[in-house]
Amino acid sequence: MGGSVMGVTAREMEERQRRTLQMAEKLVESTMAGRDASHDAAHAFRVRDLALSLAMEEGLDNNSLEIVEIAALLHDIGDYKYSKDLVEDTSIVENFLNEEGLEESKRHKILGIIKGMGFKNEVAQICGDSSLEFGVVQDADRLDAIGAIGIARCFTYGGSKNRILHDPKITPRQNLSKENYINKSENQTTINHFHEKLFKLKDMMKTEAGRKRAEKRHNFMVDFIEEFYEEWNGRT
Repeated sequence: MGGSVMGVTAREMEERQRRTLQMAEKLVESTMAGRDASHDAAHAFRVRDLALSLAMEEGLDNNSLEIVEIAALLHDIGDYKYSKDLVEDTSIVENFLNEEGLEESKRHKILGIIKGMGFKNEVAQICGDSSLEFGVVQDADRLDAIGAIGIARCFTYGGSKNRILHDPKITPRQNLSKENYINKSENQTTINHFHEKLFKLKDMMKTEAGRKRAEKRHNFMVDFIEEFYEEWNGRT
């Protein structure tokens, strides 16, 4: 017979976790419907799969895996880029976690990961969570931002904002502040986003598993951008 924690059997705990994950998937599909394909439900599901793969490679236990999976699934629901005032909104996620009855410690951990994992926070040099749970979720999100899928997502987002592909007269911004990074009204090009953010992600990975996977994806992007410039300038 399975053991119990405060009157809850292991089977009941498993059923609760399964239901919470199913409800999280439904929440992702409903709240992210209608977004462009750079930050849609498919992105959240890819990040979830990547995060679980990294977590298992890093040896995290089942308790941590639940935190990782839920945080990865829900990490972009309140994305500031899709809010009216460019402010991150975690209220939907907070309400969901409360309604699902997760332990306070898990709710706190999941929300901490979601609130701290954005590139904008590292631009602002805000010190985040140093736990492995945080690291694998952040690394998974960043892996999905680079490589072949990262390239596709970058041009998809740029197209949704009617950005031009490239203009040699508009140079990549240096030493970005958090405010400048968030301000999407500035004159920007899609190609510059590779230099301002995507090329930097390989060296910002938090886990060994993430660093290993980032290398290949990074090199693919470098080759792509080199070819892009060759074609743009009519040399090939």
